[in-house]
Amino acid sequence: MSDAKKFGTPAVYLTALSTIVGAIVFLRFGFAVGSVGLWGTFILILIGHMVTIPTALAISELATNKRVEGGGEYFIISRSFGLNIGATLGILLYLSQTISVAFYIVAFTEAFDFLFKYVNANFGIMLPRQAISIPAILLLSVLVLTKGANMGLKVLYAAGALVLLAIAMFFLGKPLEAAEVGHFAANATLKNTGNMFLVLAIIFPAFTGITAGVGLSGDLKNPGKSIPIGTIAATFTGLVLYLLICLKFAHSAQPNALVGNQLIMADIAIGGKYLIPLGLAACTFTSALSSVMVGPRTLQALALDDSLPIRGISGWLSKTREKDNEPVNASLVTCAIAIVFVALGSVDSVAQIISMFFLVTYGSICLISFLHHFGSSPAYRPTFKSKWYISFAGFIISVWAMFQISFVYTLVAYIAIVLMYIYMEHYHSDRKGFSAIFANTLFQMNRSLQIYLQNKRKRTTAGVPTASEEEWRPSAICISRNTFRRDSALKLLNWISYKYGFGTYLHLIDGYYSKKTNEQAKAELERLLNNLDTSNQVYIDTLISPSTTSAISQSVQTPGIAGMENNMVIFEYLKSEPGDDLHDITTNFRMVNAGGFDVCILGTSRKPILYKNGIHIWVRSFDTVNANLMILLGFIIMGHPSWRGANIKIFNICDASEMATVRRQMHELINSGRMPITETNIEIIERDVNISVKEVISNRSLDAGLTMIGFNENSFKREGDFSLFEGYDDIGNVLFVHSNEKKIIS
Repeated sequence: MSDAKKFGTPAVYLTALSTIVGAIVFLRFGFAVGSVGLWGTFILILIGHMVTIPTALAISELATNKRVEGGGEYFIISRSFGLNIGATLGILLYLSQTISVAFYIVAFTEAFDFLFKYVNANFGIMLPRQAISIPAILLLSVLVLTKGANMGLKVLYAAGALVLLAIAMFFLGKPLEAAEVGHFAANATLKNTGNMFLVLAIIFPAFTGITAGVGLSGDLKNPGKSIPIGTIAATFTGLVLYLLICLKFAHSAQPNALVGNQLIMADIAIGGKYLIPLGLAACTFTSALSSVMVGPRTLQALALDDSLPIRGISGWLSKTREKDNEPVNASLVTCAIAIVFVALGSVDSVAQIISMFFLVTYGSICLISFLHHFGSSPAYRPTFKSKWYISFAGFIISVWAMFQISFVYTLVAYIAIVLMYIYMEHYHSDRKGFSAIFANTLFQMNRSLQIYLQNKRKRTTAGVPTASEEEWRPSAICISRNTFRRDSALKLLNWISYKYGFGTYLHLIDGYYSKKTNEQAKAELERLLNNLDTSNQVYIDTLISPSTTSAISQSVQTPGIAGMENNMVIFEYLKSEPGDDLHDITTNFRMVNAGGFDVCILGTSRKPILYKNGIHIWVRSFDTVNANLMILLGFIIMGHPSWRGANIKIFNICDASEMATVRRQMHELINSGRMPITETNIEIIERDVNISVKEVISNRSLDAGLTMIGFNENSFKREGDFSLFEGYDDIGNVLFVHSNEKKIIS
């Protein structure tokens, strides 16, 4: 078997350059100069290179960070964004590369325009373009299938020399008809600016070849060296050639001649009648050859990753020929697809979609480079470094250029990507995961936001509103050792966190921190996360502590996950079995209250939650501190989908002499606070000395989804006094609420 890694930097350079200096240069650059003027064409070339240069720099950077294996761009994207996103873009990239083969072969037939005219003039026969294109694609297929990339590169060398000779003769050619100055004066303008991006759409395939050499990554001796040098050199060579060729067009012919004759190069060049068609034939054939060498390697890489959504085909496509390591089966499929498109005869509309998918690929590569810079992972240590702002600009310009070229085809491209990704997620459901590049980016964003918010708080000076006067929202923390026995506390925290608040749930593991308890904590956290509903909005972790008091003390000092300090602590106990849980709550309440936290104590019932019956809030006219917090919490909890269609009811028990005043106060509170509570849902109850307040609450809130009751720090007069929590056995979940300071409902 020959050495699998057989190519060097020249292979990358020539493969890229052969697609850069292709059919568009020969057939469309003159049209561009004639249509939008020399300066307009220069602008379009610069726009194209504002995509390709950042992409070349980004792909060079990525190639020197880790070894790029087979598949080139697909390998980079899939190893950065994950296999499902990689497979989605990889399949579309492969189809673009394969259809490009047909595009170049159809363009190849333009070199034989003289033959079609001769047959028509002498025999009256209008030969179809397939008379040339089908034999050409068959010849190309035989060459690739029998000789492989090694022979293909030899052809590239020979054809490249012919293309360079044709371009050299073009530069040495004389202007047509009028004086050179007259041509340049007519062309050195910026005109038809409304058609700029229509012209860009026509010439953009010229910019889609810069990464062609990267597709040979699996066959390179040293990809980390060859890809950067070859790709960057080809990109800048192409830029210089494009500018010089357009300048030569501007000096050589009038605008109407440039627009009306797509092979005007032949009239300008020395010996152009023969050399330009030969050069066009050579460059289009080599462009097709480059694509037909790269496409199978992308397909083979997809197959090796088992990323193709067709079961059983990956093994066959991934096989290589023993004597030269060529992906012969993938090449066979690629040639077959190309033959079909060549037989159809026209790929003009497909060519625009090809440009879209290439732009998506280029934008993705730039985005990967930018995210690596932003994520600042220690594992990202490329020897060649671009700049984050260059990569970011390349990404933005790629997306912008897509919409400018064709809004419709851009939508088609993105819809195809979304549908393909949805299917890949379904087909490869076992691959769902969070790619490290996204995780690193989010870590950096979170860090920056946390520091920003901390610095903002640090700069707070006298005269700035206090926390009670600022817009308030809950940032709650809950500590519980009963997570696997009941989920009521986690459910409450999720209600609070779903839309308006933030929540941290700590599963308490009793004991001292050790290897054993640490392993237990990891196992139980994994179990917790696996059991979570997909709608969960709570951050969950474990905490190892020898006592409830030390656990609470540790937890309340933990920074909030939202960048704001935690301001609420939630406790939970089972009403039918209060036991040690309620004792721990009453013992530690004062410590938590001293820290300035609001305290919510959830008395859990075994009764099912009747969401449709809403939330009942029991307030006292003299206790506006707790009343405001309970009303705000009721509104926040209602933001969770489980409570959709339910409402909030407010009850106030007072003496008969106070009823009118209390009713007015309650209506003013609700109206000024814009709460979703109607007057019909406010009930003022006259106190009856023969019936206790707890009986009234139990009777009215018997079937409520959640009942809220306020309490203060004097509710626990002595240790072991649980009277606050007694007498509510018949109703469902009860949330006892203590506000550390008054909240403003505004």
